[in-house]
Amino acid sequence: MVDYKHIMHDHHHHNEEHFTASDSVKDIVIGMSDGLTVPFALAAGLTSIATNQIIITAGIAEIVAGSIAMGLGGYLAGKTEVEHYQSELKREYKEVEVVPEREMQEVKDVFAEYGISPALQDKLAEELSQNKDKWVEFMMRFELGMEEPHPNRAAQSAATIGFSYIVGGIVPLIGYFLTDDPKTGLIYSSSLTMLFLFIFGYIKTKLTGESPFKGAFKTVLIGALAAGAAFAIAHFIS
Repeated sequence: MVDYKHIMHDHHHHNEEHFTASDSVKDIVIGMSDGLTVPFALAAGLTSIATNQIIITAGIAEIVAGSIAMGLGGYLAGKTEVEHYQSELKREYKEVEVVPEREMQEVKDVFAEYGISPALQDKLAEELSQNKDKWVEFMMRFELGMEEPHPNRAAQSAATIGFSYIVGGIVPLIGYFLTDDPKTGLIYSSSLTMLFLFIFGYIKTKLTGESPFKGAFKTVLIGALAAGAAFAIAHFIS
């Protein structure tokens, strides 16, 4: 005899761990990754031809301009996402009114992909069609693969990306604040930035379920290549 009570007990104590990256986490990743890399590459490139004061001034200017540009990009992307969702939502409402038979067939097609029997497909589609809002919501989510974005998505994305860029961008400049010599500043800056890139890459990939150390080293490598290229070009030109 099957012990259903024991099965249910085990079910309640079994917690599956999944991570779904929220929009805010994605925005932080975008802002921080660029904030750590671009100002670092700029500072490294100027090290061989400028003083600490010039490097700090140029770095701050880049951080301000970069955070505004990144924030604006995030705002436009978020606004486009909201507008696109609303446009598709309006179209779906129109289609369930004008061509309900076709829309019901599309519902059945979705259920068919999950192996639901034709008879049950008909029943489920019929039940779903009784509530127009739920019907449209189902089509948006399962036919188009679209989730409704937060109405303030654009502003939140702009603020998160911009702020994350500033936080990331300050790190490479710390070395130049603490020293008087650009080359010494570059050593401090490189050490701090590589450390932060490693930590950032580790956390980012760990959250997404990938190999954290592999992601950390990959992030560090990208930052190092960007800074090295900038330094080499500036040194060659000078």
